[in-house]
Amino acid sequence: MGAAHRLRAGSRLALENALRRALERHELTLHYQQKVNLRTGQIVGAEALVRWLHPEWGLVRPARFIPLAEETGLIVSIGEWVLREACRQSRAWMDAGLQPGVVSVNLSVRQFRQEGLVRTVSRILEETRLDPAQLEMELTESMVMGNVDQAIAVLQGLKQLGVTLSVDDFGTGYSSLSYLKDLPIDTLKIDRSFVRDIGSGDEADDGVLAQAIISLGHALHLKVIAEGVETDAQMRFLRRHACDEVQGFFYGEPLPPEHHGKLLEKAKRKVRK
Repeated sequence: MGAAHRLRAGSRLALENALRRALERHELTLHYQQKVNLRTGQIVGAEALVRWLHPEWGLVRPARFIPLAEETGLIVSIGEWVLREACRQSRAWMDAGLQPGVVSVNLSVRQFRQEGLVRTVSRILEETRLDPAQLEMELTESMVMGNVDQAIAVLQGLKQLGVTLSVDDFGTGYSSLSYLKDLPIDTLKIDRSFVRDIGSGDEADDGVLAQAIISLGHALHLKVIAEGVETDAQMRFLRRHACDEVQGFFYGEPLPPEHHGKLLEKAKRKVRK
């Protein structure tokens, strides 16, 4: 009986109970997907992505447990663990003489609306001794658009700590361009669905939305990063249109910390040469 089948056979309640225990039992882990500067080709950071390694079910994909964590509110404690672990790991790499760059962590809707988010982030940065400039928090358009004034207040609080802010999946929601210029953000992230369009065969429409987002981002003095880059053609198109950074399988899949650490070591040796 395959892991996926066993998981389906287990009720939603079993999954929820197992998820509640996953944190206590240290079953959660982070994988890191490198972010690359398109101009220099150097690793400039990584996105931290949570994985759940269950003793019986094996690796449970985020798509299977994150929606449940959101519904039950478990996402708040999981999100806090992710934030602390990403900061701790980043600091450990730096203490080992490596340059991890900026580590990105995804914020959930519940976390974003939780009172005391700014205090929690501040406390974790102090505990882990990480320079706030080395932490990026990614939020989605819909989180911001829910209650714009409240969102701006939270974002300003985070900016005052010195962390970088990124709007993920940009262009897939219903954000109002009039608000975009008021948000204290640093980065726009082009959604993978727009990147997938590049090289899809229709020359006229080829990557037109990705191109538009890059232009818009730069006009607003924001950095633009594309995710889901899988082909050489996509990378070349994005470089030609001055996209700042990229991530995706073309450069590498998300890796366990020890493997990402080896990439950073390799990068360091290259710089030395």
